[in-house]
Parts: sequence; C-alpha cells; structure tokens
Amino acid sequence: MNSPRWLEPLPEAKLMRAIDGWAIEEKKIPPLALMERAGEGLARVIAEHVPAGRIAVVCGKGNNGGDGLVAARLLRAAGREVEVLLVWPAQWLGDDPRAMLAKLPGPEPVAYDAARLERVHGIVDALLGTGAAGAPKDPVAAVIADIDAARARVVAADVPSGVDASTGEVPGAAVRAAATATFHRAKPGLWIAPGKAHAGAVSVIDIGIPSGAPGDADVALVNGGVLRDMPRRGTDSTKFTSGNVVVIGGSRGLTGAPCMAALAAMRAGAGYVTVAAPASLELSFTVRLLEAMLVGLPEEDGALSSEALEPAVAAVGRADAVVLGPGLGRSPGAQELVRALVERIDVPLVLDADGLNALAGRLEHLRHRRWPTVLTPHAGELGRLLEVDSSEVAARRLHHATEAAARAGALVVLKGDDTLVAAPAGRVAVSAGGAPALATAGTGDVLGGVIGAMLAKGLRAPHAACAGVYAHLRAGQLAAAPHGPDGVIASDVIAALPAALSA
Repeated sequence: MNSPRWLEPLPEAKLMRAIDGWAIEEKKIPPLALMERAGEGLARVIAEHVPAGRIAVVCGKGNNGGDGLVAARLLRAAGREVEVLLVWPAQWLGDDPRAMLAKLPGPEPVAYDAARLERVHGIVDALLGTGAAGAPKDPVAAVIADIDAARARVVAADVPSGVDASTGEVPGAAVRAAATATFHRAKPGLWIAPGKAHAGAVSVIDIGIPSGAPGDADVALVNGGVLRDMPRRGTDSTKFTSGNVVVIGGSRGLTGAPCMAALAAMRAGAGYVTVAAPASLELSFTVRLLEAMLVGLPEEDGALSSEALEPAVAAVGRADAVVLGPGLGRSPGAQELVRALVERIDVPLVLDADGLNALAGRLEHLRHRRWPTVLTPHAGELGRLLEVDSSEVAARRLHHATEAAARAGALVVLKGDDTLVAAPAGRVAVSAGGAPALATAGTGDVLGGVIGAMLAKGLRAPHAACAGVYAHLRAGQLAAAPHGPDGVIASDVIAALPAALSA
C-alpha cells in the first residue's frame, strides 16, 4: 500500500535489512560502498557538532563500527586528531569493518579504556547498529555508562546504542547523543520516546540506495503536506458545509475544557459549533462563546446524568463530528452517559479526557461503532484504558498505542512531544514534535476540537487526526514565538491556529 506524500517512511530494523540486501543483491551496490557513504555522512555530522578538539571513535565489532572507522579515516584526512577505541579485539571485527580498518591511516586503534574519554571534546558512538535489541550486556553496557558520564559531545552512528531502532524503547543502558547521523532514512526509535530523548539532532544521510526498494514501512513521520488537501471555505460554502461540530461535556468547575474545544474547532475552520452541557451552567458558556450554539442537557449536581442520553443524541442532529468528554467529570451518571452515547452517535467521534476514563478497561466496547472513532489519550489515560501503569505506557509507547488501536478498532492519538497516531491495522504516524509550549493545561482540549473540525470537514479519520496533530503542533510553535514557551496558555494556541493552518 502506498503511503500519502505527507508521510515520510521510518523503516524498522527488519525492513532496513531487507532494503540493504536489495541494494546489494538486486542493484549490485557493493556493501563497502554503502559503508563508505555512511561513514562520509557521519564524518560531516561529527565535524558540524564537534568543530574543534580531539575526537574518540568508540567502535563495536559490526558494521556500525565500520561506519565509525570510515569517519575516523576521513576526519584524520581533514586534519582532525582522532583516536579509535576498539571494544573488542580487531580480529573480532566483521569482514567489512576489518577492510575499513586496513585503510585507516595514522595511529593504530587501541583497546577501549574509559580513561581516554576524559581527554576528548567529542565521542562517536559506533557501538551497536539498528539490529540490536534488548538491554545491552557488558562490555557494551559499561562502555555506554562511560560515554554518558563523559563531558564530551556525543554523535551516534545510525542510532544511539541501547535505543531500540524499531520502537524507541530503552530497556537498559543507552547513549544520550547530541546528534545522530542515521543512514538512508530515519528509524522509528529516533522519533518515538523514550528513544527520541537520546537521539539529539537527527541528520539523515543518503548512502546511495536507489528508489524502488521493497517493503512499506508501518511507521512514518508526518510533514507539513498533511494540510495541503484540507478542505477550505469557498464562495459557495455555507456554515454547514464548512463542518458542523458538537462538543458534549462540561461540569461544575470544568467549563473551560469544552469552551476551548469549541473555540479550537471554530478556529480550525468548522462553520457551526454547538456545545451540549449541563443546563445550569449555560451562563458560564454564554459569556465565553459568542459564536457557538448552546444546548442545555439534564444533569445531577452540576454534572451530566444518564437522563441526558436522548437529548444529547437529538443535539447531535445534523452534526458532522462530535467531540465527547472535555470537562465531563467522573460522576457515575456522566460516565454511564458516555458508554451509552458511543453506541448512539452515528457520526465520526473524538473521545477525550473523561470521555476516555468512562471506558477504562472497556476498549472493546468501541468496536461496535459503525463510524470512525478517534481517541486522544495522554499516557495516564491510555494506561487506564489498557489497565496498565502509565510508566509502562511511557516505556513502550508504540506498543501500547498500537495495542489500544487494535483492541478498540479505533484511531489512537497518544499525546506527547512524539504524538503517535495509531490505526487498528498497525500503521502509525509520528509527530516530529518540538513545541514545548503545548505542555500546559487545556492544550489537549484544543487538540480534540481541531481533530473534530478536521473530521467535520470530511477528511478521512487518519488524515483528520494527522492534520489535527500537525496544525496543533504548528500553533504551539507560533504561540511561543514572541516570548518563548513558558508563558503560553491554551488560548494562545487557539489564537495561533489560523496562521498555523495557512502556513
């Protein structure tokens, strides 16, 4: 299956091995030529991030070590002082790395000694490649600890040692690099947490693999092209053809969340937005939402009750999409209402916040829905949905996002700097992140509203979710531009949405 042009493939380790094999066997590219180009690119990244001073290249026995040896040769040829440290004896090197060792000019490599890392300005991690999995064992684990303890800047070859290239999991010791030179394409583990935090600045090195390689990556990075095909208002548009969104939520003390979701939907282009909330709270919404319609629903003590089911279904009416959950609260009646509504809402649905908490341990309940469903949990909410601790979600984000999507038969948007959009069939889109301003209360409600607007415009659910995530990211970056991220609040992100969508 061909991916849309706004997704950049991130091949996992098995696929990358197949691509390398295809280039060597079918396209007759010598493996040493691939290694040479990888080492050339690695040397450029090292020179950029360690522009002066002594460099230590720490080599393993596989092809990753061979890449490091090429970089060491080229850096020495450029006049840099480079020391090569071998973790295993030279005779243990693979055939290709041994061929590169034979071409190394200058001082002979020496056996690895942690003390030598104290006298360098830069360290090159050429220990493990993309195929490594599981927690590193000694001697590699000890070497990784030494590298992380050193004060030098670290550049990783292909992937930081200890990071699972395919998943981003970090099951044991792992190098923390200032930069990573990755070959042919970036790998999922460089963009998915916690591995992302170890990768630093990622540079993709073209090693000469031609187009047409076999395989289709299940994980891909979202780029700005995701917004190009978004429907826009034209001269023949009406408020209804621009997208009709209904936000269901709110409770006493939690009226801000549905307001932000509604405002975000409007700023993302929805032409008609309705908030359905407890009737007694109508004034709280009226003073904040001049352009939205309001529908008061039955309640109990300031929270929606199960008696709101039929009025809520009626409120959905002509909606093109529904956002369910912002500010809903966790009263028994509100939670019961959610479980009933997910079966009755026959339009695309975004479930957020307490709408998610109502389905804790009941993900399969969503499989009965006939229309697309998008879940937007953070790690804690996904943990409750899967009945696991949030720390387990944080450690294995890709695994848990895809598991939840498969169990629910729904799209799962696992929020974070590396927001993941996981589809039931196992495909995952990853946000490049880089908007720390979004780490503030209310921005999750904003995201729910934006995705709701994208669904209401008629985008297919995967496209709508990815477009919403990207627009939300850009708005967070634009909101922070004047003064930095620390002063940004969620309403600033809403205000920046029109500029983000036009960028």
